[in-house]
Formats: sequence, structure tokens, C-alpha cells
Amino acid sequence: MIIEVKKLKKTYEGEVPTHALKDINFGVKKGEFVALMGRSGSGKSTLLHQLGLLDTPTAGKVIMDGIDIVSFSEKEKSEFRLKKLGYVFQSYALLPELTALESVYLPLMISNIDKGEYIKKASKMLKKVGLGDRLHHLPKEMSGGEQQRVAIARALVNDPMILFADEPTANLDSESSKVILKLFKELNKDIGQTIIMVTHEPDDEKYVDRVIWLKDGLIKK
Repeated sequence: MIIEVKKLKKTYEGEVPTHALKDINFGVKKGEFVALMGRSGSGKSTLLHQLGLLDTPTAGKVIMDGIDIVSFSEKEKSEFRLKKLGYVFQSYALLPELTALESVYLPLMISNIDKGEYIKKASKMLKKVGLGDRLHHLPKEMSGGEQQRVAIARALVNDPMILFADEPTANLDSESSKVILKLFKELNKDIGQTIIMVTHEPDDEKYVDRVIWLKDGLIKK
């Protein structure tokens, strides 16, 4: 298993505590394409944020590549996110003044890789997602679907162990959504990319290997 989740809980404190996740247990194999599905408020995105080190669980373990990442210090979490994980969200989060190429090689610059190497690697990844002719385009010169593909290339450029996608097609039309989901499927099959994706669209089930259904903070049996 590339991820093992054991007795994971997340409670948001307040006058009336909100138990967003209640004793979650499951595993994900290397190379799997898994969808987290369920109604709004079921705990999908909360779970993704615990797995992706974007939030800290109240209790439980997230064992990734044999390591309990919950026990990491903030510095260790930051380094692990940068080197081992990739993220794609609803919003593309592209800086308006950066070209597609610059957006994608930005994470590599932080990793102190040689300039020639990071430009080459970013170009290759943009070609992989079908944007070889858009390297020097700004976000305003690209469609929503193209911008999301830039975001996917940026998430993959560090060769992440796991790609996390939180409703990546929520802001796209149906045709662009199909393009993105087919791209995820290709990446999963061609390079063995492990993907964990939150989605609320029932049609997306046909693209993934397995669905983990959540309801009221629990995995539905």
C-alpha cells in the first residue's frame, strides 16, 4: 500500500463540535486511481486535506510509503509536500504574469535544480498534457481547460508519489471536464501515477479504478 489510513478522525471545535471524519480506515495501492465521492458535507475534501498534509487530523494515522506523516513537524510536512506530493484544485491558481512554462517550472526553481534542466523538464510535462504549443502563453490567453492542464503539469513536474485532485473539473464545461478526466486516466495508465480525486459527479466513476463513498464522515460499507 502506498497509503494506509488508520482510525483517522477530524473534529472542528466550537460551541457545537463538528465531527467531519469519524474513524476512517482504508488503503490505496501504488498506481491506483481512486475517487472520493459522496454528498456535499460528507467529508470528501476534509479527508483529502488530511491525506495531502494540508490539514492536521484530530486523531489517527496516515502512513505514506511506510512513514506516519501525521507525526511530521511543520518543516518536514513542507518538504514532504514539495518533494513527494502534487495538488490540483478547482481554481487553477496560476499567476497572471507567468507563462505556462514559467508556472510549471516554478516548483523546480524552489528545488534548486539547474535552469536548463528545469526548463527542459517543464517543457516535457506541458507537452505530456497536450500543451506543447502553449508554452509561452499567459493564463488570459488560454481557456479554462488549458489553464487546468497547466495546473496539472505543475503538479506533476516534481514526479510526485501521489497526485491529489480536489474537484478538478468543477469550474469547467462538460467537454473540458472530459478532456481533464481522460488526461488523468492516461497519466494513471501511462506513467503509473497514483491519483486520489474528490468529485461529486457520478459520471466520473467510469474513469477511476475504485470509488470510496463517504457519508456523514464515515466510509459507506
